[in-house]
Amino acid sequence: MDNDRLSELILGKFKQTRAEVVGNSGVGDDCAVLDLGSDLVLLSCDPITAAGLRDLGRLSVYVNCNDAAAAGAEPIGLLVTLLIPPACTEEDVAQVADDLASAAAEIGVDILGGHTEVTEVVSRMVTVSTVVARRARADASAKPKPGDALVMTKWAGLEGSAILAHDYPHLFDNLAETVLWECESAGQYLSILPEARIAARCGASAMHDVTEGGVLAAAWELAWREGVGLRMDLDAIPVLGGTRAVCSKAGLNPLRLIGSGSLLCFCRDADALLAALRENGIAAAVIGVVTESGFIDSDGNEISPPGTDEIYSVL
Repeated sequence: MDNDRLSELILGKFKQTRAEVVGNSGVGDDCAVLDLGSDLVLLSCDPITAAGLRDLGRLSVYVNCNDAAAAGAEPIGLLVTLLIPPACTEEDVAQVADDLASAAAEIGVDILGGHTEVTEVVSRMVTVSTVVARRARADASAKPKPGDALVMTKWAGLEGSAILAHDYPHLFDNLAETVLWECESAGQYLSILPEARIAARCGASAMHDVTEGGVLAAAWELAWREGVGLRMDLDAIPVLGGTRAVCSKAGLNPLRLIGSGSLLCFCRDADALLAALRENGIAAAVIGVVTESGFIDSDGNEISPPGTDEIYSVL
């Protein structure tokens, strides 16, 4: 579903009526914001539908907490709904719960509760999680301006690389063993909390985590949300060699592959942000510059808006 249809069929029907609601979630903005007095409360909800059992618990934690972190908030906990097909075993369920617990402990959040249900509606296990986070009041004047840099952390297609390696190993047939290893290892990079904290301290004017649709979708959503244009240097977007190799074989575009684990930031002083990230062992690169309008590459060619994520062509 493209963003115009999403707004027409669903998002445009929900009206803000309560004074406590500062902002609703929408296209390019994954968190609702509540004003309950001192700090702001942020909430965001996401399902995990494209991952197998091995990644489900960890992604449920990382993807939802990433949304909060990209909004400049500190995640506190998660409510998790777990939908289980009858064919799953108790061991399968226990594995997902163990992974939820270990990922939550790793980044310092609590699993607050949720709902567990066995249902024939799903053919494999699905989670739907809601993150609760808090954020201090931001400087309303901190908005991106033409000339600001677009900084990207880590590499494109990290989450998609891990999913392909874990759930579709046949795609790696006849590729070097290092390709599979590198894509499997991509799963260790899926949290963006460390870089989001650094970017906030370094004065990032806006942030957005990369998810479905990959780096290009996230960049388009961030620019659309902030009401600015972007000129992207597509050749500057970092891609792991393993990701590039398996995407080439499978006919996938790594820049449009689901990419949790990478953060996009608008900032005025890119050198300072890059230095701070690299001091903390986080790879980063400048991949674009803010403009008055448009979404183009370095040669002035228009980049198409978000479409269906590349991962769905192999599901």
